[in-house]
This record gives sequence, C-alpha cells and structure tokens, in this order.
Amino acid sequence: MNSAVSSSSDPLLDQPARTSAWARMGVFYVRIALGCSFLSAVADRFGLWGRYGGWGNFANFTRYVAQVNSFMPAFTIRFLAWAATLAETVLGILLILGLWLRWVSLGSAVLLAMFGTAMAISFGVKSPLDYSVFSASSAAVLLALQVWNDNRARNS
Repeated sequence: MNSAVSSSSDPLLDQPARTSAWARMGVFYVRIALGCSFLSAVADRFGLWGRYGGWGNFANFTRYVAQVNSFMPAFTIRFLAWAATLAETVLGILLILGLWLRWVSLGSAVLLAMFGTAMAISFGVKSPLDYSVFSASSAAVLLALQVWNDNRARNS
C-alpha cells in the first residue's frame, strides 16, 4: 500500500509555506533596511551621528545638494534639500511602521531613482552605482510588487 506523505509531516515538502515565510522575511528586511537608511541620512544632516557622520550639519548637506543638482538653478537648492529631508523622514518612518507599503515603496523607488539620476548627471554614472542608489531603488520596486501580490492573493 502506498501512503502519501502529508505536508505537515515533512516541512521540506511544504514549499508554499516556506516560500511565504521567506517572502515575509524579505519584505521585513527591505522595509527596515530602506527605512533605516533614509532616517540615518536625515540624522546625519542634523549632526546626530557626531564625528561618524558625513555632512554633520544641514549647511554641509545643502552644499552637497547643490553639487548633486548642479544642473538646477541655485534658488531651488534650499527647497530641494528640505524636500528631500521631509520625504526621507516620512518615507523612512512609514517603511519601518509598515504603513501604506505599496505606495510608500513606490515613492521610495522614485525618490531614489531621481537621486541616482541627479548623481549620474552631476558626477557620472559610476557614483550612483558605487553607492548602490539604483540597487536600493530597485529593492523598493520589488517591495511594492511583493506587497501588491500579497494583497491580491489575500483578496482573491
């Protein structure tokens, strides 16, 4: 007599459950990594990283924004610095909290893609590649797609 092995007796055979667990861990990992990266950059702008920071204060960050956006008129630089800071703060907090993930992830992807593009225009394409800006942007896109697929599966 042939006895079938149930998925509960052998967890290695329970592929959908294992895949789902990995997907949940991946979503959590990307959320936290992106959210903390955004908030770390914001903290540095206000000197919260101390001697370990890169900019150390908002004036230095604003000068960096001017370099990254060298193609933009000078009068827009202060606005861009504050807009980026506000966007990164809000997106970082919402990613960590896991709120409105699909839209927050897409917003993160767009923000990072714009930053990477500005870096490429001003410093050359090597700069955003070296700092993994496009990698982070693509991770945000994949996060949005995973959340969208999870929501569709849950609602069907």
